Amino acid sequence: MKILFLVPYPLHESPSQRFRFEQYFHRIEQAGHSYRVQTFLPPRRWRLLSQPGHGLSKLYLITLGFLHRILAPWYAISSDRVFIHREVTPIGPPIFEWIIARLLRKKVIFDFDDAIWLTDRQHESAWFRWLKWRSKVALISTWSYRVSCGNEYLASFARKFNQHVTVNPTTIDTSYHIPEKKVSEQVVIGWTGSRSTMGYLNDVKVPLEELMMRHPHVVIRIVSDQAPDWSHARIDFVPWSLETEIPTLQTFDIGIMPLRDDPWSLGKCGFKALQYMSLSIPAVVSPVGVNTEMVVDTITGYHCRGGQEWINRLDELIRDRDKRTAMGLAGRRRVEDLYSVASNTARFLRLLEE
Repeated sequence: MKILFLVPYPLHESPSQRFRFEQYFHRIEQAGHSYRVQTFLPPRRWRLLSQPGHGLSKLYLITLGFLHRILAPWYAISSDRVFIHREVTPIGPPIFEWIIARLLRKKVIFDFDDAIWLTDRQHESAWFRWLKWRSKVALISTWSYRVSCGNEYLASFARKFNQHVTVNPTTIDTSYHIPEKKVSEQVVIGWTGSRSTMGYLNDVKVPLEELMMRHPHVVIRIVSDQAPDWSHARIDFVPWSLETEIPTLQTFDIGIMPLRDDPWSLGKCGFKALQYMSLSIPAVVSPVGVNTEMVVDTITGYHCRGGQEWINRLDELIRDRDKRTAMGLAGRRRVEDLYSVASNTARFLRLLEE
């Protein structure tokens, strides 16, 4: 079959894309299919959209993106399946989705891994809500041949509009994410994420500062596209890049994933925790949404519900190297069995082939 991927971000840029379908491109080819990818904008131009300011430049780039998308229906005509990740355009109604699914009657697989019918923005203006047109998620779900969701919470929403819904978890390529033995006496508590999720890290700033006061050999390593607004000497910021991502994560002794217990966070698909566990790093997480399934409390990591729990559990792991090792090995096995590309390939291909 010929498969068209219509995706919002440039390839190799977004965790959402990398861990949901880009890892499967070679498996698609091994199964005898071919694929084509059309992004909204190329990498250099896309990065400007994520930066503050530049209003006129952003308007120009979005216009270019829409002009680029005019080719999408043309590409769809010669395709057997059309895989749409999140949305075809970042603003406005789902015009291209309607043309492809209803007018051209193509079999659309609609994939999303966040509660994108909601927002995590505080005090969002009515104008911006109208511009984002989040009701499109329900419409695209209704028009689609199949819907692929990152967890059961997202799937329960999609089933209101389409009965052909598959829970397709975010996965890790364990042939690429390989654990590495650590020899340093330093204990690194690590977090990875984009600037948009930095607020979750700030929620555990006080417990982390307390732990650094208790343990002079503890370092907090933050991997992101933006440095945190923290001034402690043992905060180590590492700018994210595809080339250094895995080597940097391999330096973590403990990985953390704090979240807030709200509807937006329930849609999260836990890729931070999966990355940690795939590298044999114990994952300490907020027990919100899919985190409660991915991370087995006391076996592959810990669930922490408040500041004191974060302090107690992290303190325990800082002091006990053997426990870190045992939890890390259990986490690696869990990813291999349930959340790896190898274990999920058959399910992913069924989405395209059935």
